Amino acid sequence: MNHDAYSNDHIRSILSSVNTVAMVGASANEVRPSYFVLKYLLDRGYRVHPINPGLAGKEILGQTVYGTLKDVPEPIDMIDIFRNSEAAGAVVDEALALVPKPKVIWMQLSVRNDAAAARAGAEGLQVVMNRCPKIELGRLSSEIAWMGVNSRTISARRAPQLKEGKFQKLGLRQTFGSGKADE
Repeated sequence: MNHDAYSNDHIRSILSSVNTVAMVGASANEVRPSYFVLKYLLDRGYRVHPINPGLAGKEILGQTVYGTLKDVPEPIDMIDIFRNSEAAGAVVDEALALVPKPKVIWMQLSVRNDAAAARAGAEGLQVVMNRCPKIELGRLSSEIAWMGVNSRTISARRAPQLKEGKFQKLGLRQTFGSGKADE
């Protein structure tokens, strides 16, 4: 796997196939990237379990925080790593010890650990490095284009019409399923 470039289909396949995410390094601080990524994923229908040993037993956005991956009470589809590249190796090793193993290891922007990726790949897990699922969801659903950001996605589909007084979101499941945006 070339971890320098991922196809849109590869990223889309991962993000549309996972439901349960464990976010390692989640923060209760509203200005931290992990906080708003957690909120975004929850808003898009993912079940997200924050992992932070310093906040274990507390809540972030109504979700119980766990100290370790093994404390999560259900199988995890994807591990989203908000730790530095060096620490990502230990997180991957912890993920590989889970039964059942997750399907995906996702390392956030600026996080890359090729040795850990190789270990996960050897165990049959998919690995994405140096990417943010929030950005990728927004880009692939064209939601990011609503803010004037080039999504690098060309579509002949009509752009969703904004409705006054409603918060709107356009997720992968809506975009590639029914073709309709959430209201």
